[in-house]
Amino acid sequence: MPGNIRGELVGRDGEVTRLRKMLDATVEGAGGALVIRGEAGVGKTALLDLVRREADARGLLVLGARGSESESEAAFAGLHQALRPVLDEHIGSLSASLQKALRVALWHEDGFADLQRVALATLELVVEASDRRPVVILLDDLHWFDTPSLTALAFLARRVEGESVLVLGTTRTLELNDPLRRNGFTEMYVQGLDARSAASLLDACTPGLSTPLRQRVLREAAGNPLALIELPRSWDLLVSPSIVPVNARLQVAFAARLDTVSERTRVLLATLAADSTCNPGQYLAAASEACGQPVGAREVQEAIDAGLIDLVDEELRFRHPLMRSAVYSCVPVTTRLAAHAALANQFAALPDRRLWHQSQAVLGTDEALATRLEEQATSARRRGMLTVAIAALRRAAALVEAPARRTSLFLYAAELACEVGHRSAAVELADRADPALMGPAERGRLTLVHEITAPRDFRDETRVEELISHACAAQETGATILAVNLLWRAASRCNWARLSTRVRQKVAATADRMRLEPGDPRRLATLALVMPEVYGRKALAAMRRLPAADGGLETSRYLCSAAIAVGDYHSASSYARAAAKVSRESGQHAVMSRTLGTASWCRIWTGEWDLVRTGAAEAGELAEDMGNAFWGLSAKINFAMLAAQRGDSATAEELALEAQSSPLIRGAAFMQCAALTTLGVAAAVAGHPEKALGRLRRVFDPADPAFHELRWRAAPHLADAARVLGRQEEARSLLAGLEEAADRLPSPMLRMCRAYVRAVLADDGTCEELFDQALSGEIARWPLDRGRLLLTQGSWLRRSHRVAQSREPLREARDTFDALGARYWSERARQELRAAGEDSERPADPVGDILSPQELQIASLAAEGLTNREIAVRLFMSHRTVGTHLYRIFPKLGITKRGQLGATLRSVSANGWEPNQ
Repeated sequence: MPGNIRGELVGRDGEVTRLRKMLDATVEGAGGALVIRGEAGVGKTALLDLVRREADARGLLVLGARGSESESEAAFAGLHQALRPVLDEHIGSLSASLQKALRVALWHEDGFADLQRVALATLELVVEASDRRPVVILLDDLHWFDTPSLTALAFLARRVEGESVLVLGTTRTLELNDPLRRNGFTEMYVQGLDARSAASLLDACTPGLSTPLRQRVLREAAGNPLALIELPRSWDLLVSPSIVPVNARLQVAFAARLDTVSERTRVLLATLAADSTCNPGQYLAAASEACGQPVGAREVQEAIDAGLIDLVDEELRFRHPLMRSAVYSCVPVTTRLAAHAALANQFAALPDRRLWHQSQAVLGTDEALATRLEEQATSARRRGMLTVAIAALRRAAALVEAPARRTSLFLYAAELACEVGHRSAAVELADRADPALMGPAERGRLTLVHEITAPRDFRDETRVEELISHACAAQETGATILAVNLLWRAASRCNWARLSTRVRQKVAATADRMRLEPGDPRRLATLALVMPEVYGRKALAAMRRLPAADGGLETSRYLCSAAIAVGDYHSASSYARAAAKVSRESGQHAVMSRTLGTASWCRIWTGEWDLVRTGAAEAGELAEDMGNAFWGLSAKINFAMLAAQRGDSATAEELALEAQSSPLIRGAAFMQCAALTTLGVAAAVAGHPEKALGRLRRVFDPADPAFHELRWRAAPHLADAARVLGRQEEARSLLAGLEEAADRLPSPMLRMCRAYVRAVLADDGTCEELFDQALSGEIARWPLDRGRLLLTQGSWLRRSHRVAQSREPLREARDTFDALGARYWSERARQELRAAGEDSERPADPVGDILSPQELQIASLAAEGLTNREIAVRLFMSHRTVGTHLYRIFPKLGITKRGQLGATLRSVSANGWEPNQ
């Protein structure tokens, strides 16, 4: 292999040392993952081979897979390679649902299996195998892996840190939308060899070269180990123009070796290049059928002697990934088609895998095959395998003759790619659809794809006009669901960016023309988002008449967005809980991430802080899994605000500034407003009221990017900062619009904020009555705000020399903050009580301080009675990781038995233990 001299790698001491340390850690139960990057032939595969040899010598279990261009659209081909050695032995140890997911994914049976569940089944299978001995998974040429396999294996790699599992992958992809980079894996770059190492390798592999030829090879190879080995073997490559890339020259060299072998061996190699999931017997049978003559051990040996393949662990494999791509691209087309046709017959028991090979065996169009692939896509979508459906639709589009049908298939595939968050694939597919062949409904669908993949600046009102136009056109064709979705996107833009009244009114007028029932959740959400000050009162009344949040996923999502828009945070939390439950069960994790993220903002203010910690953490993890950085930023802002309210101003500042500076939220006024409000609260709890007021006043400036309806949620904090500084009049001026806003839209949040601000900014002659009014009203359901208002009231009473009377509100404020875990505010209340002549002990830490977000989730589910495996399925982790967390949780809570969890959580939880999202 490249750079290998007597079992060692020349010039790779640093890389080898790092990989050996990772092997050592894996043996000790501290696995990990690493992506090795570099140009073709630089030695990435050689590093994996070295790890393989060392792992074998240590008695570790080595699994592996190699990507190939020929299988880049064959769903789960890579995963099948990686799991094949352990599948039969360990699949029986999985739960029935995970067994089914894996069998459905690998086309062993029919049924439903969302990609996330397949990924979890992969994790559990590998962890089970690691119980017997540590596992090393070597994944070569990840840039050619099919998307479902890459997604499942990336899921696994992110969760092996505490397991005896090491995942190593190689890739030469360096694109900005590289999914591996998007997933944030640790990387190691492999450069070309230095001059001394290059010379040593060349002399060891090809001794006796003349000086001019030796210098020419060193110059042309430029430190590439594979080139140093292969270029001297082919004079044609050396005399070709030096501008030809090294990897292209190497592919030519490998292809040239095909001329040295027999026709039967070439067919065998073509068969091996066309599929990576067969055993040697299947390859030989397929090759024999393809060439019409027996193909056996003689042809295998001939290919080995030519330096193209190896027989390793009873498996045939190419010696280098470039050899496989060279063979596949250079054999005659007829040979390649015959290989696929013969391979199709090897999969008689796996009809979908057979269909894929049959589709690859066609040159030109084949309407019957295209129809079967479309049916396969429909079946795959029904089973939740959207990435499989996308691959089938893409291939079907290549086989149809009618351009309009081809456009329809590409558009359908693009929509599915949007659903699973594969934006780059969605863009590529949508670009292949011809708008000239589309009707109104198809153009509307294309617009939805563009809105998801390339939303442009949220402040762009022309995009809203386009969405409205396409919604009207879709409605005229009877495509009401599409029309409503387009209009909802337009309304969301109006809400996120605070667009002009003109365009908002146009969206509202269009919604009226949709002829939806007045209480239809889609109508409520659209109108509430677009003009809450006009339609919010009716939306609130309509939601009160609706049944509990159990109307299905879409209904709960729409009602959640409507409730947030009109300031009914408690209802929004309830709707979000229902939506999260359904999306979790149905595998719609993009929806789940967004729902948990938006709900977390509401729950900060409603006092459900335990749910914020667990929900925001899970939302962030899901966003990372799907590469959705926008909703990852949403989770970050939620964590920042929670940190600020708990008194951790440094963490809050860091997270909020990171989110605020991201170009992803440029024009998203609601995100900018949330981030800036968080920074204002962080400054206040850090003891900088002047900075807090400066930041918070910006959200009330119509010229500021953070100006948004969400600003009213910042009003109590601004009023507090102004009172501390003695600048109540300035605050009254900034908040003058709050009175009118609460009159137009009497939402729970606005009514509470108005009462709070009235009391805090009142003069000494009127504030007592206003304190009493505020504390007896809506604020009872907003524990943090109630506690802060009690603190302000008690402080005012003490400074008014009514010390004895001040103690009761100060005690209540202290107890409220203690229950929440709001350390800063709790200490403030204790300081005021001490000044009023009363000391109080510091309480035991609430569960939110004792346990991490993940530990809290696990403890809560275990207290409900779920087993470790059931918890693992809910939280997308291995059951052994669940057990490890519980092992750490028990001593933290001072308990020894699982049955003690419920009572303990109830006794130490901040605001009443509530395990469900």
